[in-house]
Amino acid sequence: MNYLVIVIAAILVNNIVLMQFLGICPFLGVSKRLSTAIGMTGAVAFVMVLATIVTYLIQTAILNPFGLAYLQTIAFILVIASLVQLVEIILKKVSPALYQALGIFLPLITTNCAILGVAILTIQKEFNLLEGVVFAVSNAVGFGLALIIFAGIREHLELQNVPKGLKGTPIALIAAGILAMAFMGFSGLV
Repeated sequence: MNYLVIVIAAILVNNIVLMQFLGICPFLGVSKRLSTAIGMTGAVAFVMVLATIVTYLIQTAILNPFGLAYLQTIAFILVIASLVQLVEIILKKVSPALYQALGIFLPLITTNCAILGVAILTIQKEFNLLEGVVFAVSNAVGFGLALIIFAGIREHLELQNVPKGLKGTPIALIAAGILAMAFMGFSGLV
């Protein structure tokens, strides 16, 4: 039951983007096209889950036993940066089109506070490794859900007759606010 609560809470109730406002940069930057949103979801999910596993192991095997917990943020950022480089190399070889489509936003995963936030929250909530992995996967799904829904909304908005002053970023921010309010409806679920 505990795992189900973690999943529902991470995806719907405490969505990493819409409720905790972490990962806003890729949320707004990559959501113009559904195809790039799906690609970014995959990249973020891979890095988020792998980073959570590696940072958990570093925290429990190195930082805590040696009294170096104060180095947590620096160590976690280094791990995330290394994993993003790995994803970048893999994407460049496996899917050059997606690599080009993601452009500057792929290196921005390094500074995506959602990934660092999930890694730190896993430690703060005192999850074990399995709970941490479930938490990371669920947050990745929540991130992807928000990003893909928002990308669909933005693609639809391009076809609508929007007043000139609201075209582009202003209407996107309004839509993001409405989407966040929609997710607030899940707040009493768990």
